[in-house]
This record gives sequence, C-alpha cells and structure tokens, in this order.
Amino acid sequence: RLVWRPGGAREVWGKVGRLRRRVRGAGFDVALDLQGLLKSGVLTAYTGAPVRIGFSASRCRERLSALFTNRHVTPPPEAVHVVDQYLSLLGPLGIRGIAPEFHIPVRPAAEGGMDDFLAEQGLKPRERLVALNPGAGRPEKRWPVSHFRTLAERLGGEAGARVLLLWGPDEVHMARQIATGLSSRAVLAPPTDLDELTALLRRSSLMIAADTGPLHLAAAVGTPCLGLFGPTRAERNGPYGARCRGLQSPDGTMARLSPAEALAAAQALLDASDP
Repeated sequence: RLVWRPGGAREVWGKVGRLRRRVRGAGFDVALDLQGLLKSGVLTAYTGAPVRIGFSASRCRERLSALFTNRHVTPPPEAVHVVDQYLSLLGPLGIRGIAPEFHIPVRPAAEGGMDDFLAEQGLKPRERLVALNPGAGRPEKRWPVSHFRTLAERLGGEAGARVLLLWGPDEVHMARQIATGLSSRAVLAPPTDLDELTALLRRSSLMIAADTGPLHLAAAVGTPCLGLFGPTRAERNGPYGARCRGLQSPDGTMARLSPAEALAAAQALLDASDP
C-alpha cells in the first residue's frame, strides 16, 4: 500500500538543507570518510573541508563515494583489521604507525553500583568472572543458546569461573535460558546503561560474544575477549587487541562453532591473563 503525504518530499529536503548548513557552518579543516558509502561521501562533501580523506575507489564499499573526497588512501596489505584500515586514513596528515589507545570514562557511581551488585551475588574480589553475551544485531550472527549453555556449564566446572550473563533489549529471555539449571550459579546482570555495562566488562576476566557492540566495548577497555564469528570475518571485524581472539566458523554458520572449541580458546585466554 502506498500512502502519499503532501509536502513529504519538501520536508525531507528541508531537513537535508538544514543538515548541510549546520555541518558546513562548523568550519571543519579536515573530514574523514570511514564508511566509503555514497551517503557518507555526500556528508563528507557537505562539510566543505579543504582536506577530505577517504578510501580509494577500489576499497570503497560504494565506489561513487570516492568522488566526494580529495585525498585517497589504499590501506597497506598488512592492514587487515578494520581498525588498522581506518588508521591508515591518517596517513595524508602525516600520522603513521600509531598504536591506538581507547579512553572510556565511567561514572564512579556506576562503577560502585556494579561492584556492590557483584558482591551481593557472592563474587569474591579475585574470582574469575567470565561474561557471556548471547545477543547480536542479526539472527545469523547469534551463537545458539544451547551452545552458550553448554559453554557456561563447562566454564563453571572446568575453568573454575563464575559466569556473568549480559543482555540487551529483548534478550533477557536468552540469558535466562542459559542460567536455568546450571550446576554452578550464574550471575544474571541487571538492566544496565552504557556506563554500568562498561563497569561490568572492566571487572570481567574474559568476555565471550558474537560480533556485537559489547564485545568491542570489552576489547576497548582492555578485557580479554573471545569473539565468535560466522558470516562476518574475524580477522577483519574481531575484537581488537593483543589479548583478544576471534574464532571463525568453517562454513559461515554460527552453529558450526562448537562449545568445545570455545572452551579451549577461553581457557587459553584465561590462563594467559592470570597474574
């Protein structure tokens, strides 16, 4: 069914015009297009920045986006991870070979609140805490709940860890399915905002999740991470950092990654990070 709303197109173009004036009015000297999409290229052009840096057309997700930038970069072959590819865009500014550091502040009240919550759950200060996040933005990127449950059971029994189950909107039912009936008591996280989630991730000894935001947040705050990857490439999109690892499904489906593989990788990361 097509519904025509008089004035709809004028309203949209009016918003586009206001966005263009607002962006151009900021007076940017440099603009970087990290996405390589037509829409991001147009937005980059809207800035009016004299230096507009983007990927070469062959490396853009949509080749026409290169028309809107005037400094083009082809990442070197060794820049496999998307973070390293993005960092290569700093080359025209004379910035090369830097090791990124991520500074993510957390409200002290949020950190204290999550410490109190974990203490109420009986967690000891130096006890291993492994965070599991069963959700993902798309169904094909989710590891089966049954696999997570098997892994949680074995982490408690064989790795001597307490399991912390994280969840986002419309995901708490998955966390509860994993927790129900485990022989070792899992911790079901409370509803959290971003600061509270970050505080829980900082306290965790290890984070295990599919290709989803909390996994990359955990890597950014320095928590060892194990990423589970099926349709997306672990070497390009995996958690970034020396204490992180990505497991890649051999056929692109999440179900082919076994709990035994995940346990072995998790145990290695835990052992490597133990003091």
